[in-house]
Amino acid sequence: MLIEAGHGALSISRQCALLGVARSSYYYECCRDDSYNEQMMVWIDEEYTRHPFRGVRGITEYLRQDLGQRVNPKRVWRLMRQMGLQGVCPRRNLSRREGPPSRVFPYLLRGVEVVRPDQVWAADITYIRMQPGWLYLVAILDWYSRYVVSWELSNSLDENFCVAALERALENRRPEIFNSDQGTQFTGEAFVSMLQGAQVGISWTGTGRVFDNIFVERLWRTVKYEEVYLNEYRTVREARDGLGRYLRFYNDRRYHQALGNRTPRVVYEAETLTN
Repeated sequence: MLIEAGHGALSISRQCALLGVARSSYYYECCRDDSYNEQMMVWIDEEYTRHPFRGVRGITEYLRQDLGQRVNPKRVWRLMRQMGLQGVCPRRNLSRREGPPSRVFPYLLRGVEVVRPDQVWAADITYIRMQPGWLYLVAILDWYSRYVVSWELSNSLDENFCVAALERALENRRPEIFNSDQGTQFTGEAFVSMLQGAQVGISWTGTGRVFDNIFVERLWRTVKYEEVYLNEYRTVREARDGLGRYLRFYNDRRYHQALGNRTPRVVYEAETLTN
């Protein structure tokens, strides 16, 4: 039995009547499926954050063997694609570009030693779960200090929220090089033009360069374990307020062993003034 919401000739009511199905049953099944998919996305997100090297097959086996879910790999693939997760390599690829771009920028970080703030910034996007639904978080990170220069939330993967984050980041500072993957959010005309206008070198991560955004990946894991998974955001405002508080804590009060037990802000601002 298949009832199609978008059927061109027959309404849902007429299809239900022809099949002898109550409309309430149809809507109940749809809601139940949506709820199950949302729960499935929570499990996928948690396991992917723990083990980002796992692809569709590994996530499917985890759901089956560890959680006892009778799940089809096609459903896992569809949900991971919707969430923007790609387990082929340990980094998220939240939107692969559609077709070849009008221009391609080279990878500029090969052999480069990052020794000062504002030498290299990097951007990435991650999935943020809510109750119900989800959002997408973009962050722009200074590689040297791990300082979050700017961030923004959106309920869709269009480029506007990434452009807004970049515009805010460039208000007072600018990097020598800006590195990102080749997702449509970072290769669009508005994003590229803003970087060019600021005379920033544009670096695009190449295929198979697993660890190019490793510092942003570590940020995502920290944000999820220390903030997102400890809270159940019910609204966009709750998510924005919670993430805002946490990212201020991350910049100002979270000490990093790799930074000599200093905070990202101390390293970013002190060494910028020195240079």
